[in-house]
Amino acid sequence: MLNNKGVNKMVDNEWKLFLAPYEQAVSELKVKLRSIRQQYKENNLHTPIEFVTGRVKSMDSILAKSKVRNIDVNHLENDLQDIAGLRIMCQFVEDIYEVVDLLRQRNDFKIVQERDYIENKKASGYRSYHLVIEYPVQLIAGEKMILVEIQIRTLAMNFWATIEHSLNYKYQGEFPEEINTRLELTAEAAYLLDEEMSKIRDEIQEAQHLFSYRRPQKKDNKDIEEPKKEDS
Repeated sequence: MLNNKGVNKMVDNEWKLFLAPYEQAVSELKVKLRSIRQQYKENNLHTPIEFVTGRVKSMDSILAKSKVRNIDVNHLENDLQDIAGLRIMCQFVEDIYEVVDLLRQRNDFKIVQERDYIENKKASGYRSYHLVIEYPVQLIAGEKMILVEIQIRTLAMNFWATIEHSLNYKYQGEFPEEINTRLELTAEAAYLLDEEMSKIRDEIQEAQHLFSYRRPQKKDNKDIEEPKKEDS
């Protein structure tokens, strides 16, 4: 826990100690999730996981969000659920729910919250599936439970969310009416793209299987992460 001297008096080392378990949790979970993907490939099956990224929020991002949500600095561990975050990218909407089912079956962490923003999109048009898990990190002082948010999206959903996040940073949530209207329209366009791709899912998977089988085998580069972006 953070000390009671107040956040302004905290030194860098205190933040490093506070964030270290979150870094460990993200690192371990990325390995485990990528292992799921590899197992599908080794069994010559379509993998519902396209790739995985992860990040730990910076000190500035944590403080900004805690201020907006009126969260006391000494309650961050319990009240701020996305200090550690992972993002799982999928090709198809159906893959998202397959990943969710896989995560529900695991016994190395506990799901404490689920939010389906695909069936119940946000007013902005945002779609994604969110899980909050309790993950046990093994430290020299003993086991520590860490809250981690996992976002599961299609590539189309992620493209829209990335653009919306950039615009939100610029306008601080107060979008001009024209921008807001266009964001809603493009969110629907992205979802229509996902729906159309789902209709020809079998054809796409067969083509990908043939392509993968015929091309020379190379080292899998799916573990390469996209540039990391802070979530609000």
